[in-house]
Amino acid sequence: MTIAFKPSRRDFLAGSTAAAGGLMLGFHIPFNAVSEANAATPPFAGTATPELNAWVVVKPDETVVIRIARVEMGQGTLTGLAQLVAEELDCDWSRVTTEYPSPGQNVARNRVWGNFQTAGSRGIRDSQDYVRKGGAAARVMLIQAAANEWKVPASECAAEKGVITHKASGRTTTYGKVTLAAAQLTPPAEVTLKDPKDWKIAGKSVNRLDTPDKTNGKLVYSIDVTMPGMLNAAIRECPVFGGKVKSFDAAAVEKMPGVKRVVAVGDTGVAVVADTWWRAKTALDALPVEWDDGPNADVSSEDIAATLREGLDATDAFVGNQSGDVKASLAKPGNKVVEAVYGYPFQHHVTMEPMNATALFTADRCEVWTATQNAEAALATASTAAGLPIPQCDVHRLHLGGGFGRRSSSHDYVRQAVLIAKEMPGTPVKLIWTREEDMLHGRYHPVTQCKLTGALDAKGDLDGLHMRISGQSILATINPQALQNGRDPATFQGLNAGGAEGVLGYTIPNLLIDHAMRNPPVPPGFWRGVNNNQNAIYLECFMDELAHAAGADPLEFRRKLLVNHPKHRAVLDAVAEKAGWGKPAPEGVFRGLSQQMGFGSYVAACAEVSVSDDGKLKIHRIVAATDSGHAVNPQQIAAQVEGSFVYGLTALLHGEITVKGGRVEQENFDTYPMMLMDEMPEVETIVMPSGGFWGGVGEPTIFVAAPAVLNAIFAATGKRIRSVPLTKADLRKA
Repeated sequence: MTIAFKPSRRDFLAGSTAAAGGLMLGFHIPFNAVSEANAATPPFAGTATPELNAWVVVKPDETVVIRIARVEMGQGTLTGLAQLVAEELDCDWSRVTTEYPSPGQNVARNRVWGNFQTAGSRGIRDSQDYVRKGGAAARVMLIQAAANEWKVPASECAAEKGVITHKASGRTTTYGKVTLAAAQLTPPAEVTLKDPKDWKIAGKSVNRLDTPDKTNGKLVYSIDVTMPGMLNAAIRECPVFGGKVKSFDAAAVEKMPGVKRVVAVGDTGVAVVADTWWRAKTALDALPVEWDDGPNADVSSEDIAATLREGLDATDAFVGNQSGDVKASLAKPGNKVVEAVYGYPFQHHVTMEPMNATALFTADRCEVWTATQNAEAALATASTAAGLPIPQCDVHRLHLGGGFGRRSSSHDYVRQAVLIAKEMPGTPVKLIWTREEDMLHGRYHPVTQCKLTGALDAKGDLDGLHMRISGQSILATINPQALQNGRDPATFQGLNAGGAEGVLGYTIPNLLIDHAMRNPPVPPGFWRGVNNNQNAIYLECFMDELAHAAGADPLEFRRKLLVNHPKHRAVLDAVAEKAGWGKPAPEGVFRGLSQQMGFGSYVAACAEVSVSDDGKLKIHRIVAATDSGHAVNPQQIAAQVEGSFVYGLTALLHGEITVKGGRVEQENFDTYPMMLMDEMPEVETIVMPSGGFWGGVGEPTIFVAAPAVLNAIFAATGKRIRSVPLTKADLRKA
């Protein structure tokens, strides 16, 4: 199936390990596993109807409640997972609603819902099998209950849109009428899942379930939480990485209007608690604080860049992908050597909703209401901060006002909220970070540089490539246990020799891709697209450089190297054909290509740009192709492509975090601007699932936009832009 869209503009169980790329579920998940301690009580307060299994509740009024373990943050996972369950359930989609189980309930029920993490574009692909089985098992039980009532074999019955029919007699009943009886049955040990070609709900562009409440204001985000007696907190941590609080004068603000408490938060921060958040912030702004800047007070972007440059030629490097003899290829007489150095800066997540959490602490219980991409990690963080065992804690999840990885790998805001609430037992306290606090204390996209050296033989074919990455390792900071003998495998996303996550599509006789790890004292994190972002720029822009040096067409140069990788080649061909590659573009418009594999999916883009005589860039159009194996909701895939391009192009055009005096220089949108509407190109999305595998969508689509635009800029100007953002570049024609 190929669907073209022309949209309008518009730390519990393996917490950090899961954040590093998703917990791989290799165990069987029972449909209704309940621990002995929890068996006597309903898993959801106010649930009068017993569940069919952990995923499905059908109420007597025919309402179908589907439980979603992953979280919704604008990407559509909630609707996609509900579609998969509803497909196997054969229910009436118009009757479907959803609810979140909590990580505490998951623990109490032996992790019946499995992994609670939503990151790495794994929300659907890692759970599709067992959630579909949950829907299928519920359907079998409902049909069996009806068959028992009619005293006929279940094999003579069928279900469609929540109605069960006995085919021989024509008798019918509904799910709601047999749900109580079905809930008493033993779930089937095995179920057969539908062939995707027979899908009626999944695979279709159905409307999202969360849209109505977002448009009418009914949806409650974490930042909106209110409860009786709740107080509000504002916090400030030492702005220098690694610094601490030396002292603060609480007496100076304690008598200000509404102020209830001034508290130290660990040894790095101080918070003010007041009756309103604005009063808390106002008092915090007036609070005299003396900081101990610590060992990083003199760190600057220039220092970091110099360290990375040293790594480009250093002898210490971890090998990520290797074949043949690169050194011999580069030294071979007759080979033409091409070399370039690229760089990629720190970047911030800038979620629309800044970090926040509400905590209620008592001597024997701690509860948190927050937005998190990894609820079990948030639960572990709350438990540690509260000093209470996990069974005495829980985290209530709400929709996220943006995640992009920031709310997956670090729950510092949860820890802070709990520590503050511990100072006021029995009182719910909502902590909200200011935008400035959020900017200064992010978990930034890692900074790297890359030196690429290629060897073209006498025929202009690529004989050898050495790609040296110098820079930050995310895992070394967040989860060093996941390093492989010191090597960070995530650094090589999109550059691997094999595996399902991100394979290098090019067949190059002599290849060496390695990483000189250099970790500055700026905390890195998983940022949408992660290391594929810079790796795609480095590789795809250099492929263009090599094609130019060889006097070859950039498309044909790539196609020759992709001969052994048909799925890579298919998405590249699709965008080239739709964009009209090889045909004249509109006057003054130039094209650029890129392709990559990441997060299990194959993606490609063709950008069309123009550059005025005074160097002003206009991105007119990007054609994007995605092969994620299966397409649960094609229109939602198109929307994710659009959204990811907004995010990726914002980074390309404007995004850069710089460091001076050990602290981030950018503190708000005036110094870290977002892309404006008139900068957004038309996006045409080709959804082309080839079947046979499950890939991600939200992350893999982001990283082909920037290199396609950069290659188009070269075609327009003759200039190679090897570092971003483009605000620093002179795009006037060479």
